[in-house]
Amino acid sequence: MITLLYASFLSLLLLWLSYKVVQQRQRHQVGIGTGSVAELERAVRVHANFCEYVPLALLLLLLIESALVLPAWALHALGLVLVLGRLLHARGLAMSAGASSARVAGTVMTWLVLLVGALLGLGLALSVLFSA
Repeated sequence: MITLLYASFLSLLLLWLSYKVVQQRQRHQVGIGTGSVAELERAVRVHANFCEYVPLALLLLLLIESALVLPAWALHALGLVLVLGRLLHARGLAMSAGASSARVAGTVMTWLVLLVGALLGLGLALSVLFSA
């Protein structure tokens, strides 16, 4: 249920990011691609970046949750860091194509969830493989 909670929050964020792309497409009358419109290019990248990172992070969270190796608070911490990281990244990139503190913080938070999830997953998988 913990992963479901964060997957639901992130689904709402994905819908919002999708809406922002559609909004920019309508505003600039661009049906496909970005038409070299900076605002649309940023909206598309925010959306794409979300789609590139979030599915694997949620999958790791779900697999860790199903293994019952972490307390609920730790799973909530990972989920919350992922949601906040994606919100910060989206805000930072939507405001500027360059580096911003929000964009950098969002990226670091997302990478941290992936790193922790990967290390926990490796540790659990290897311990099961070598204890059998």
